[in-house]
Amino acid sequence: MDSLITAAARALAAGDPLLALNHVALRDDATALALRGIAMAQLGDLARARELLKRAGRAFGPREAVERARCAIAEAEIALASRDLAWSDEMLDTAHATLAGRGDRVNAAFALYIKARRLLLLGRLNEASQALGRIDRETLTPALTTACDLVEAGIAMRRIRAREAHEALARAQRAAREASIGPLTEEVDSVAHALGSPAARLISRAGTRSLLLSEVEDVLSSQALIVDASRLAVHARNSVLPLARRPVLFGLARALAEAWPADVPREALLVRVFRASEADESHRARLRVEMGRLRKELREVARVEATRKGYRLVPHHASEVLVLTPPIEAAHGSLFALLSDGQAWSSSALAVALGSSQRSVQRALEELGRQGRVQPLGRARSRRWITPSVPGFPTALLLTGAVRDR
Repeated sequence: MDSLITAAARALAAGDPLLALNHVALRDDATALALRGIAMAQLGDLARARELLKRAGRAFGPREAVERARCAIAEAEIALASRDLAWSDEMLDTAHATLAGRGDRVNAAFALYIKARRLLLLGRLNEASQALGRIDRETLTPALTTACDLVEAGIAMRRIRAREAHEALARAQRAAREASIGPLTEEVDSVAHALGSPAARLISRAGTRSLLLSEVEDVLSSQALIVDASRLAVHARNSVLPLARRPVLFGLARALAEAWPADVPREALLVRVFRASEADESHRARLRVEMGRLRKELREVARVEATRKGYRLVPHHASEVLVLTPPIEAAHGSLFALLSDGQAWSSSALAVALGSSQRSVQRALEELGRQGRVQPLGRARSRRWITPSVPGFPTALLLTGAVRDR
């Protein structure tokens, strides 16, 4: 490797893309193209970066498997930064196997880190944790150590494990100081802000108040019956009853929980859950049917009793009923949870992350766009959506119903 290539690589590792470009900007050999692509990615020109890395991958010969694997990993990182999530992990697995087999342990670890970060963004926490667990920490640079610790903090936050999140963040802060890379330090600060921001609101007989992540963890480990509006589930005695696919039942459960220990009039339930301002006998019949279904879902933890004027929730063992909600409730909250990371998202990437259809996501984005709450950039297939972060609102690591596993 010649001296200019070496100098450019060192500049990129130190987070100085302009210095790297000074060394290789006029060169078109495969290695220089790859370094130029990484430099452009660090400068934020992701489209140009992707083009250069594709050229570099084609320019490397069949015997240069290591170099082609490195380009594949760089392309995957740019795709992740572009919020292009519609790609398979197989490419990263192949690159990891190639690099690990050829002794490039640092870049092999980087492939696993990219895989873990994508899985975290998709809410596939168990798989993300498994990918991190395969990384040989002894081989990591301070910068890559910081990145891996941030993913660990993200997994812990999604799993509502405050102590683990704080420990991972502390490790990331120490590694970031050693790395001395400005953008990386800013990313650590962003996660620290999210961890120190309200993660939920608690509704109880005493009123409503905001909770930090550690307080949410305490609530969920308590003996109370908890209706969780962030994950659309009911928690009781270490058991979780998911209702994400039963929105009507969840709406009824939440209404009963917020009124506990009092009952809720039938008319109020019809208006709140069924949007029936003028209820007729068909609405009342439907309410009876849905209440029967709710009784069946909650039979292990609570009874739903009919009263003279409505219904009330009676827990079997819990002495208290609580409701957890997102810190700021709004229509399409899961979209906001993803968009508030400050990146520009395509509707297809949002659909992948939310496990929803692209058309449903497009309709929601168009509605929010008409309200001025999100902003489109570009047209047709190149269109992306952004929204400013809401003060005091945890961004990319928000507790959200998009989480697939724990």
